[in-house]
Amino acid sequence: MAKPRAAARHAETGPAASLHPVPGEQSAGASLDLDRLIHERVRLAIVSALAVNPSLSFNELKELVGATDGNLSVHARKLEEAGYLACTKTFQGRVPHTVYALTARGRRALEGYLDHMEGLIRATRGR
Repeated sequence: MAKPRAAARHAETGPAASLHPVPGEQSAGASLDLDRLIHERVRLAIVSALAVNPSLSFNELKELVGATDGNLSVHARKLEEAGYLACTKTFQGRVPHTVYALTARGRRALEGYLDHMEGLIRATRGR
C-alpha cells in the first residue's frame, strides 16, 4: 500500500531524518535526530515567529519572515501537513484572511529542535 504524499514527504524530511553523530559524542552508536522539517530557514522562521505570537495573519507572517506569497504558502502547508501549524481561513468582506497558529505538536517540535541545537553547541564547545 502506497503512503499518502504528505506522509511520504514528511518521512523523507521529518523528525526521523538524522545527522551523523557529533565527533567526540560520548554515547556510542547514538544517532542525533534533527527535525529537518523545522531546520529549513523559512520554516524555522515561521515556527519561531508563531512561538512568540499567539497567531499571525498570512501578511504579518510574510513580512516577518521575508518570504514571497508562494514561498510562504508552500512552507506553511508543509508545516500544517505535519501538524505543526493550524490554519484558519475566513473572509473579511470579500478578501480572504488566513491566520496561522502554532499547535501543541509544533511547539514540542520546536522545543525539541532547540534542545538538539543547544546540545550540538555544547558538544562543539566541549562542555
